[in-house]
Amino acid sequence: MLLPAEGIRMNSTMDDINLIQQAQRHHLVVRELGEEIDLEIGHGDDDHSFANTPIMGGRPREHSAEDNDEVKNMMASSQFSNEEQDVPKTQPVKRKKKVVKRWREEWADTYKWAYVDVKEGTARIFCSVCREYGRKHRRNPYGNEGSRNMQMSALEEHNNSLLHKEALRLQMASKDKIVVDKTIYVKALMSKTAGSIVEAALKRDPHEVEFIQSVQEAVHALDRVIAKNSHYVNIMERLLEPERMLVFRVPWVDDRGETHVNRGFRVHFNQALGPCRGGIRFHPSMNLSIAKFLGFGQTLKNALSPYRLGGAAGGSDFDPKGKTDNEIMRFCQSFMNEIYRYLGPDKDLPSEEMGVGTREMGYLLGQYRRLAGHFQGSFTGPRIFWSGSSLRTEATGYGLVFFVQLMLADMNKEIKGLRCAVSGSGKITMHVLEKLIAYGALPITVSDSKGYLVDEDGFDYVKISFLRDIKAQQRSLRDYSKTYARSKYYDEAKPWSERCDVAFPCGYQNEIDQSDAMSLVNSGCRILVEGSNMPCTPEAVDVFKKANVLIAPAIAAGAGGVVAGELELNHECNLLNWSPEDFESKLQEAMKQIYQRALKAANDFGYQKESPEALVHGAVISAFLTIAQAMSDQGCV
Repeated sequence: MLLPAEGIRMNSTMDDINLIQQAQRHHLVVRELGEEIDLEIGHGDDDHSFANTPIMGGRPREHSAEDNDEVKNMMASSQFSNEEQDVPKTQPVKRKKKVVKRWREEWADTYKWAYVDVKEGTARIFCSVCREYGRKHRRNPYGNEGSRNMQMSALEEHNNSLLHKEALRLQMASKDKIVVDKTIYVKALMSKTAGSIVEAALKRDPHEVEFIQSVQEAVHALDRVIAKNSHYVNIMERLLEPERMLVFRVPWVDDRGETHVNRGFRVHFNQALGPCRGGIRFHPSMNLSIAKFLGFGQTLKNALSPYRLGGAAGGSDFDPKGKTDNEIMRFCQSFMNEIYRYLGPDKDLPSEEMGVGTREMGYLLGQYRRLAGHFQGSFTGPRIFWSGSSLRTEATGYGLVFFVQLMLADMNKEIKGLRCAVSGSGKITMHVLEKLIAYGALPITVSDSKGYLVDEDGFDYVKISFLRDIKAQQRSLRDYSKTYARSKYYDEAKPWSERCDVAFPCGYQNEIDQSDAMSLVNSGCRILVEGSNMPCTPEAVDVFKKANVLIAPAIAAGAGGVVAGELELNHECNLLNWSPEDFESKLQEAMKQIYQRALKAANDFGYQKESPEALVHGAVISAFLTIAQAMSDQGCV
């Protein structure tokens, strides 16, 4: 249950405890504007001299009768163990300092690395990453009240602390492990009506963090739309519940004859506009929450495209890395045995996603043909056995570059000569590099799961070919730096601290957090193009908004794959082999339509073209209105 936006007052310790207990129960951290934080801070366990150091310049004060009553009430309501409550009478009472901070709008999103919790009867400020408190994490957490530079210095002090760095290292080392305790940050929405939609989603799926995050971002973008017409509330609630969710086991046998079982997913999110299109992802982190978030994003992306399509997504927690071709073939065949009944040109056509390429799509199509009894040749993806467009794999990466060109053209600028930081090293990343080079830009970075590679001279076609060979042989990007002296590989790091004008995150969801966003802003980045689905955390988006960094949303900029897939299925396209020039012309025309639709919807609801929110909100608004009209016309189904 969401905490109400009004009525939260933290002027007493009892209110602090009640808020903390509710937040812990629902795994929520709520940040509101214009609220006061009233904390009782005790001694620092890691520094005994800290008791004499004021946190924000205030003078320490002695106990009063009211203070003692507050402490007694706090101890009674916190329900700690008897051992913690039995304090010897002879023990001197700790001196306390009160921190009262007006949570102003310009500071509301600066310190989301911190959260409030109770330890041994005392409310303390903890690090959201390390989940520890201490001198480095708590000292001067708000900075000078009148100086934003002091605030940023306090944040940098935290991020540079040894404890924080060690926690980040351990977090990255264990990122493939199951994370039990994830925190959902809930933004303060503008209207209670929009907030009720997020609240309903939280009640229904409280542990689906990725899906809730995507819902929150969409509802935040639709706030003005919902405020004008409350009829959209019911439509949005129906839209957020997928039409069909398949969860099934996928048994397969490895080359040694041992049996393995993975879990498969396929979510048909919405088919109001037409048959489903969506990717299949094979990755160890795959779960139902990610399948739903991908399906929801694909639904909006398809609705924004020039074609009438529904959205779907799916995959498995199977990891194709380290598997032989025969093992991958047997897994794909077992996977298709379960979902083939739900596939077809008028139902659902899967496409490639993370961990699924030409090889996997070929195995999936072969088993589908065998089970269905006929050859439709209708899976989207690399054209393996059937004719059609030869540029399907390039379409998404090329479309990202075409989209940023449209943004720069409106700013009377061009992409030639701009430094571009790109993450990832898969198909989309390589095609982004190709097109950036073709237009005279200077791409300087790529990355993988272990770190990133930077080449100050920029990549060229020969270097891209070398990078492809490295990835095909499953070698490390570090080998690149052994050949090119002006390049360097950084372990356990991201490329966002490199100086750049445009950033292309093409890796995975939430790869850019708040500190990464601040690094990008400080590095001179002015445009961010989302090549992967939901690459930024909510805190990172807030940083970009405050710094006026323009964001090209994935549902708009990444729609090139949707366009190419439909061109492949078009009857005329199947009869003709288009030249690359003809295909790029069609792709550019489609991306221009998507860009103009997003800008028009943003302008209709009061977002100026120069606003960093214009394209993000406009794309969601345009897609939602298209879906909402179809759902209204078809009735309650």
